[in-house]
Parts: sequence; C-alpha cells; structure tokens
Amino acid sequence: MGNRYQYGMHTGLEPAELFFLIAIAETYRQTAIEDLTSIAMILLGQPFLPTRGKFKFAVKGTSVASIVSRTMLPIDIKYRILPTVTSFSSLMMLRVKFTSNLGAFVGRAIPGVGWVLLATDVSTILFRSVQLYNDIVKPEDRL
Repeated sequence: MGNRYQYGMHTGLEPAELFFLIAIAETYRQTAIEDLTSIAMILLGQPFLPTRGKFKFAVKGTSVASIVSRTMLPIDIKYRILPTVTSFSSLMMLRVKFTSNLGAFVGRAIPGVGWVLLATDVSTILFRSVQLYNDIVKPEDRL
C-alpha cells in the first residue's frame, strides 16, 4: 500500500487525490475578477454578429469588440503596419493580417489579450499546485 497524505479535512489521500485537491484549492485561490475579464475579452472578440458581404476568404461576421473599437477609434494611419491575428475558420487556422485602422487593430487584439491572461492564470495555478504538492509529499511521490 502506497503513501497516504492529509490535506485540510481530507485524510488517507493517495498522491493523485492529494494533487487534485491542491489544484482545486489553487484554482479557487487564483480565480478572481481578472478571469471574468479575460473570458469576457475572448467572447467579445468572437465574430458572432452578421455583416454585409465579404470576400471569399474573409472571416464571416464581426465582433462586438471590433464594432466598438472602430467606432471609438476611427483613426487611419498612412500604411498597413499594424499586425492583427484573425481566425479563418477555427483557432487552429490563425492568420496574420495587417491593417492601417487603429480601431480594427484594437478590436482584433482584445481576444488575444484575453487568451494571454487566461493562459497566465492556468500557468500560475499549475506552478503553485506542483510546488505545494512537492512540499507536502515524500520524495518518492514528488513531481
């Protein structure tokens, strides 16, 4: 029979059960308003709204973020130097497109910032979970 551990009110935990409870506790500790913000940014950047006709290979629809940012930042610069990332049909088929409109640049950047914030939270949760787990368990059960 392997090593058993205690975490909070839970006793007799196997190493995998201990790590699972630690990960839940760290997720609870890490999640806050920033997570809701990042999820909202991702959703606001999705092309849910219908648009007038577009070219054959253009992304269908537009996002709330794009409409609002184009309205609030109707600034065009001389050259198409602002890089933006758009998805052709899914997250797996991302493509870079350059624009000269500051509003389009900001609108297309919003979901990317949301993904970065969410990835940062996930990385922090995993790092803290492994660190706390390794502090609790015996050397042979460490990750």
